[in-house]
Amino acid sequence: MTQAAFITRRSETWQHLDAFLARIERRGVRALSPDEVAEFGRLYRATTSDLAYAQGRGFDRILLEYLNRCVARAHAQVYARAPESGTQRIAGFYARVFPEEFRRSLPYVAICTAITVACAVVAYVLVRNHPADAYAMLPKALVPETIRKSLHDTNFAVDPTFGPAMSAMIVANNVKIAIVAFAGSMTLGALTVYIIGFNGLMLGGMAALFTNAGFGKDFWATIAPHGVIELTAIQIAGAAGLLIAAGALFPGRRRRRDALVANARRAGTLILGVASMLVVAGTIEAFVSPRRLPVSVRIAIGLFTALMLVLYFAGAGRRDGAVTTDRAA
Repeated sequence: MTQAAFITRRSETWQHLDAFLARIERRGVRALSPDEVAEFGRLYRATTSDLAYAQGRGFDRILLEYLNRCVARAHAQVYARAPESGTQRIAGFYARVFPEEFRRSLPYVAICTAITVACAVVAYVLVRNHPADAYAMLPKALVPETIRKSLHDTNFAVDPTFGPAMSAMIVANNVKIAIVAFAGSMTLGALTVYIIGFNGLMLGGMAALFTNAGFGKDFWATIAPHGVIELTAIQIAGAAGLLIAAGALFPGRRRRRDALVANARRAGTLILGVASMLVVAGTIEAFVSPRRLPVSVRIAIGLFTALMLVLYFAGAGRRDGAVTTDRAA
């Protein structure tokens, strides 16, 4: 078939496709009826075949460019993803983006967790053996008045009614720690490491103080419901700070600026998730701590939140049960 005969025979199909594309580009695919959608698909497939035929016969370049444009425009509409609503984007963030980034950044989370645990253990051992050492590692405001009295009077009884106030104080402190841990990226991670370690010292030191005063079990029961989420959020915030610092210190084969931008985007994902975790923890604290539930119930709530976090970060966002492939760092 000659080019002229080919154009005469097939041009009506191309014109119909072009008219459909003009409507779709102006009003969207949803403006078409079901029958028109089916017709649009038929015209797209037919024009694609015509393009292949014309290329095989070596027809005029102008004709090939015209057919190629038509096919490209139609392809973009056929395979275009529907724009996500705000609700869909939010759901996608928590169902896929945040947990995937957590797993990708797990080495940084592990570093922060190791620092926290090491400092907490050291502080706990020191204060258990020498309670007055608490003044050397804890701000005075974080040593409750009743505990301060017990340091000097072994017969002093700790009043358990200040538990809710202590819980609220810990929540406020943990929010500050998370903010500073992330902002510590501006010091190339030095402040991040310091504040993460300091938080571990506070945790271990306070646990030892309350244990020495005969209030240890209730201390852990008081912080367990919201503390598991908060402590995890702090480690993630620290990981976000270290991630940005790593972009500056260890850019690898990338330009330092490119590494910083890429890592800052990843850190932004983490810190947005951290903010949501702290909201959840604060909500739990508001409803659970004032009720002074039995120790076993509060511990059970803490264990439940820990299990949910493990299941969420280990499983959410995985496709077909396989580990999501990391993007290039």
